[in-house]
Amino acid sequence: MPTDPSIRLDALETLDAIDRHGSFAAAAAALYRVPSAVSYTISQLESELGVAVFDRSGHRAVLTPAGRLLLDEGRRILTATQELGSAVRRLADRWEPQLRVAIDATMPPSAFWPLVASFTARHPRIDLVLREEVLAGSWEALIEDRVELAVGVTEPPAHEGIRRAPLGTLSFVFCCAPGHPLAAAQTPIDDETIRAHRALVVADSARHFNERSGNLLDGQPRLTVSGMRTKIEAIERGLGVGYCPAGWVAEAVAAGRLVELETVRTPEPRPTWVLWRRGDRGRALIWLIDALTESARAN
Repeated sequence: MPTDPSIRLDALETLDAIDRHGSFAAAAAALYRVPSAVSYTISQLESELGVAVFDRSGHRAVLTPAGRLLLDEGRRILTATQELGSAVRRLADRWEPQLRVAIDATMPPSAFWPLVASFTARHPRIDLVLREEVLAGSWEALIEDRVELAVGVTEPPAHEGIRRAPLGTLSFVFCCAPGHPLAAAQTPIDDETIRAHRALVVADSARHFNERSGNLLDGQPRLTVSGMRTKIEAIERGLGVGYCPAGWVAEAVAAGRLVELETVRTPEPRPTWVLWRRGDRGRALIWLIDALTESARAN
């Protein structure tokens, strides 16, 4: 059974040069080859494919429709080949092609976007994959090798395979909508008063670890959502109440979309951490860890 002909990269490079420089002779000069070598490469390509790449019936050779298709698709191959070579060289220099990061849902995106901007500007060829995780989900994603770095984790358990560095302190405030009944309640509000109203809860994203919950009261009705932004929007709409990370709701409180209420039981501020696995680390991961820890020390 006959097989499809293969196309050599040097033939695609020659075809690309002819189109970019306008003639066989100009392409030969750009490629540091003699014109006869360029002509032979194209003739051999046409022979192997069994189609005419150039129409030579006029005063000047022009691409046939098949030749134009070959050039367009060939340029994709040439670009991919160059990018592959660059990626291999970066990997050999210990620059990862991709870095996966779990961002704990309690960390407001505004605190992380400047670092992302700096990273992507310095390392434009490295893919950065960010995923929001909640409570034990950040820890689990790191342990199960779904990410290389977990940022903003609270209360991580000790584990000999995980290293950590302090990131900051997380404070919570109790919020409701201006039109919610609790907005007019006498403060500080006690647990029994809070228990009578539905709590907005962000579900733990852990798949296998025991789920955690925070700042919830036994017997309190709940509305569970999958993300912090959804939780805050639901509170703004009067669908429930709850403790929220201060950094997430500062703008909404200042704008009057949320009301911050004093409670009898105020959650203690929690330290947050940057976590990564022990062992060999790529240079992109090291860069991000250093940037995070330096930012934490500056603040």
